[in-house]
Amino acid sequence: MSPFETLIQEDLHRFLCSQGEMDKVLPVTDDISGKWEEIASHYLEDGVSEFNAYPTAALGWMMYIGMAVANYWDSDWNYCNSLENIYATLRAPRGYDEMDEYIMDEVLTLDKKQQSELQDLVGECASRTLSNLRRQPIEPSTVEAYHAFIAALHQLYLFGAYVQLHRLGYHMERLK
Repeated sequence: MSPFETLIQEDLHRFLCSQGEMDKVLPVTDDISGKWEEIASHYLEDGVSEFNAYPTAALGWMMYIGMAVANYWDSDWNYCNSLENIYATLRAPRGYDEMDEYIMDEVLTLDKKQQSELQDLVGECASRTLSNLRRQPIEPSTVEAYHAFIAALHQLYLFGAYVQLHRLGYHMERLK
C-alpha cells in the first residue's frame, strides 16, 4: 500500500471509529476485497469522467458500492458472485447519478432518516478523502494523479464495506 493510501486508511479509520461506525480492528474481508479489481475496472470510466465536476460524488459512490457488496456478502453471496459486472448491476436501474439512492433504497433498504444520516456520513468521508488528495504534491491529470484517485477509491470501497458489516452486527476484536 502506498503512503498516500495508508494516509487515507488511517484518516477514515480514525473518523469512522469516532462516529461509532466501526471497530478499532479492521476486518479481513477476502471475499469483498477480492471484488475490488473487477468493480474498479468498470467504475473508473464513470468515476474519472465525473471527478472534475463532482469530485465528492465520484469518490463517495465507491463507498456506497462497498456497502452494497458487503450487504450482498451477508445476505446472498452466491448472487453477488454470479454477477458478471457488479458495478453495472448497481448503476443500471437508475443510472450513475442516482446510484447512491438505488443502493440505499433497494440494496440496503434504508428509511428516509437512515438515508439522510448515511448521505452525511459518506459525504464527510468523501470530503475528507478529497481534502487529503488535494494536499498531495501531485500534478493534476498525470499518471500519478490517476493512481492516487484509484488508491482513494480503493479505501472508500473497503471502508464502505467495513461500515456496512459493522451495521449488520459484525464486530471485530483482537484475538488474544
